[in-house]
Amino acid sequence: MIIGIDGNEANVQRRVGISEYAFELLWQFEGFKIYDLRFTIYLKDGPLGDLPKERRGWEYRVVGPRKFWTQFGLPLYLFFHKPCPDVFFSPTHYAPRFSPVPTAISIMDLSYIYYPEMFRKQDLYQLQNWTSYSVKKARKIFTISKASKDDIIKVYGVPSEKVIVTYPGIKQFSMNSQFSNFKKIKDKYGISGDYILFVGTLQPRKNIVRLIEAFSHVILRAKPEGSREILRSAQNDITLIIVGKKGWLYEEILEAPKKYGIENSIKFLDFVPNEDLSVLYQNALCFVLPSLYEGFGLPVLEAMKYGCPVITSNVSSLPEAGGDAALYIDPLNVSDITAKIKMVFEDNKLRKEMIEKGKKQVAKFSWEKTAKETLKVLEEIAKDN
Repeated sequence: MIIGIDGNEANVQRRVGISEYAFELLWQFEGFKIYDLRFTIYLKDGPLGDLPKERRGWEYRVVGPRKFWTQFGLPLYLFFHKPCPDVFFSPTHYAPRFSPVPTAISIMDLSYIYYPEMFRKQDLYQLQNWTSYSVKKARKIFTISKASKDDIIKVYGVPSEKVIVTYPGIKQFSMNSQFSNFKKIKDKYGISGDYILFVGTLQPRKNIVRLIEAFSHVILRAKPEGSREILRSAQNDITLIIVGKKGWLYEEILEAPKKYGIENSIKFLDFVPNEDLSVLYQNALCFVLPSLYEGFGLPVLEAMKYGCPVITSNVSSLPEAGGDAALYIDPLNVSDITAKIKMVFEDNKLRKEMIEKGKKQVAKFSWEKTAKETLKVLEEIAKDN
């Protein structure tokens, strides 16, 4: 049996979200080494050095042209080059436009349906139209939460059995002792004192502007004349560290610190490599993810893995990720976000309980389990063809 895979999302330098999902699945698939399975990974460009190496049963095929790859280049290649896969898996929304091979796709979330105003017009058109035809063509649709499954069924009118939930795993960071590398990391990124951590792409859906406003209420207090000044007590001398590369419509996010008068208390770090991010998680006062909508919310589990208390939204799939280990907020209520951050700071007993519950929550998820469940479905598709 030959399983074909679109490897392009995994074949990028800086992996977050769907790219991380695709990368982890490739490594898990390669590690199974099942004697009667062959994997062919289709790419627009040659494989990066950190992808699995070619071997018997694991090969890469670079297919062109790059432009409109899933529309023309890949489908034509599948028609005219043999041997053809028995099943084709795209760990993205997009299936080949036409293909002789039964196909499965992955949809992380439907944020482009519920929050279209938060996307650039070109990206929105592609997501809406290419996903629509891919859903109709796919034999199975993988998604990463029950909340996303319900959304897919509702929006696209597909039967429940067509949508398969495979929860994601967690990045395998190197484990550092809590303070071993922290001084180096602080010097590297210019961090001083305690900090709150946010990790995610800078885009409107992440609700970062409200987080910044809530943080301003944590560290500012009103003077009698109505203006505000920064509190400099031991408890509140803190920074909000925002880790994440620029996505789209991020200008308001970058302007928010000045708007709320806390420019010196916000630090944007852009992309941070895994080995540094693990140290940031380990030493944060808490991690806050106030998203308006998430397909799953992997950073919630990443934070818990490193003993970091988590505050996150009570919407979409985030309660599935956080379980009973997180503290939940109304993402539209700045006062609620502010109150929950203060609660975590002030209650050491609560912090300890959240950390212990977080370790138990993390144990429920692994990339190996995700890959095994995915592979089982792909094999069933191939056998039924």
